Amino acid sequence: MITKDQIIEVAKKCFDPEIPVNIWDLGLIYDITLNKDTESVKIQMTLTSRACPAAQQIPNELKSKIASELKVKDVSVELVFDPVWTPERISQEGKKKLGIAENL
Repeated sequence: MITKDQIIEVAKKCFDPEIPVNIWDLGLIYDITLNKDTESVKIQMTLTSRACPAAQQIPNELKSKIASELKVKDVSVELVFDPVWTPERISQEGKKKLGIAENL
């Protein structure tokens, strides 16, 4: 069975087309659940805005990459907006890439 670390590595290959930082470092992924019995993955994620033009593209890309790269047959990606995403969720690595001050 795959691990959360493997899922995170795949998430780091997915980008919001408008922001040059991957969705993991942006803090868009809220939860990763692995079910070893059913060999399935469930991800809860958000977007930087409800009006994000890539609202379908980003979750679909993540689902597709997990399925193909990790050979997982049952992958679900759920968009949630509670809690609302804020820039404080961006990782230190993401902040460096964006040139954002460390105290966000």
